[in-house]
Amino acid sequence: MKYKISIGIIGIFCFALLFNGCTKDFLDVNPVGKMAEQDFYKTDDDALAAVIAAYDILQWANARDWNSAYLAKTLPSDESYAGGGNAGDQVPYQELDVFTYGAGNPVITSVFQSNYYGIYRANKVINNVEPETEVREKIIAEAKALRAYFYFELVSMFGDVPLMLEEPAPSEYAQPTVSKTEIYAQIEKDLNEAIAVLPLKSEYMAGDQFRCSKGMAQALLGKAYLFQEKWSDAADIFDLVIESGEYDLEEDYSTLFRKETEFGVESIFEVSYSSDMGYDWGTFQWGGNRAMENNIHWQLCGPRGDYLDPGSTGLIGGWGFNNPAAECWEPFITAGDTVRRKATLISEAELEAAGGSWANADAWGYDGYFRIKYSTIADETNVANGAVDALNYGTNLRLLRFGDVLLMAAEAHYRNGASGTAETYINRVRERANLGPVSGDLFEAIVLERQCELAFEGVRFLDLVRWGLADNVLSGFGFTSNKNELYPIPLDELTNNPNATQNLGYSVGE
Repeated sequence: MKYKISIGIIGIFCFALLFNGCTKDFLDVNPVGKMAEQDFYKTDDDALAAVIAAYDILQWANARDWNSAYLAKTLPSDESYAGGGNAGDQVPYQELDVFTYGAGNPVITSVFQSNYYGIYRANKVINNVEPETEVREKIIAEAKALRAYFYFELVSMFGDVPLMLEEPAPSEYAQPTVSKTEIYAQIEKDLNEAIAVLPLKSEYMAGDQFRCSKGMAQALLGKAYLFQEKWSDAADIFDLVIESGEYDLEEDYSTLFRKETEFGVESIFEVSYSSDMGYDWGTFQWGGNRAMENNIHWQLCGPRGDYLDPGSTGLIGGWGFNNPAAECWEPFITAGDTVRRKATLISEAELEAAGGSWANADAWGYDGYFRIKYSTIADETNVANGAVDALNYGTNLRLLRFGDVLLMAAEAHYRNGASGTAETYINRVRERANLGPVSGDLFEAIVLERQCELAFEGVRFLDLVRWGLADNVLSGFGFTSNKNELYPIPLDELTNNPNATQNLGYSVGE
């Protein structure tokens, strides 16, 4: 089943007027629609409700029916195959897998739209909340950090895009494309202003750990610098995160993507999901622009239940998407890395050793391996009181974590000529994996380390692109140089916005 929404930026800003209030996901407050908008944004509670609505987009964008931003960043890499039941199962995901997508691909369209929904909601806070109290001042800073995150998603995947900072009149919705340099400049401005105001992670109460912190804004700013090859700036800001004392590596890598470590010591920014709703097939929120308190994509990404006997692995049957490729297994073998490998993927032989089995060697997109990270883990869902396990995964999606920051900092220092510091940071990550000090070519070590540490976290493809390695690594998967480094601007946007321009290599009407 596929669900397509045909709304460009024009439609987004019209439609978003219906969704600028609070959602039920994080806070129980009166709906915004019960009062005129001009009477809202007046109190601390109003401001909090408005910024929670911006956070809500993160849930929806990554768990949205069959149009997940997480998979949009994961499937084009060499880590996995789209999979599914057969060659006709969720074709838009399969197009991402082999680079046959065009401007009409609904996954790409949804990623573009959802980030502008988030920007719209963040703008509502920034432009309407007055910083009359310390609470509201911090909420505005959160909205700026969120806006920067949404724009980073857009610029890293689409390049030049429209820059929307105000609430234009309907006649002005069709905004021109601006250069990625301008987008990055705005990201830097928003994040620097947010850093000056945001609290430390440790200053939030337990129930507020999902909110943007100073460390989150610093880590995202470092990532933006890294993508622009501003090595010195990136190294400096990453060092502030590392030296803050706010974060550390979880001792046990195998727990990193489980509920027990959500918002833990390694977490810098993550999308919160819940299994508490207890959905069944009649109550699940299928379709459209509904919020997703839980993440259907963890069910989508589990090994196909038709063929799986999990034995004692802890897995349960999923729908067979995002299947590990042999190219994901091999780096762990090269690195001699069993700790992270076993927490990331297992082989069919290991499944059998655990008392399980796999019944279809020719399953679509199957390469002999099963993903453990972000998979269908039995104790990560809810079956109480008639709840359906497939519909109630509450495992959070980690967007920024300390292990990633250490490796980005290592890269920034290496590029900036400080190889010793780079090695120190890499070795800190390797030590958790029971690996010895890094040796050999340092850049190659960084590439391999990120491949093993961050597999299935949605960073590999963008890493290959920014390193200039995508053509070499992914040409066998269908990657075309001077085209697939960016996604096409969606057809809906081109149709509704006469000022929009298509990216290199894609036809306007594709």
